[in-house]
Amino acid sequence: MKAIFVSYNQAHTQQVDFLLDRYRIHGFTRWDSVTGRGSNNGEPHYGSHAWPGMNTAVLAIVEDEKVAPFLKALRKLDKTAEQQGLRAFVWTVDEEQV
Repeated sequence: MKAIFVSYNQAHTQQVDFLLDRYRIHGFTRWDSVTGRGSNNGEPHYGSHAWPGMNTAVLAIVEDEKVAPFLKALRKLDKTAEQQGLRAFVWTVDEEQV
């Protein structure tokens, strides 16, 4: 199992939702109105007068075989509007707890 954390400009929300459905990633946690800035060339998204943009974040735990196709689709989405900002990170999940 893998954990996929995706942080993206709120403008991408509809497209990310579509990809979650397309790749059958049904269980996830979403945080709306997340602030931050990109590590490379990203502009801040602070929800302020000077930096009005906002982010959303999603965390999903998925089977290993879903990771590569989902990341490929996210990369393609990011390329359509790189200035908007979208980043994904993957961690190994050692075990599931109830």
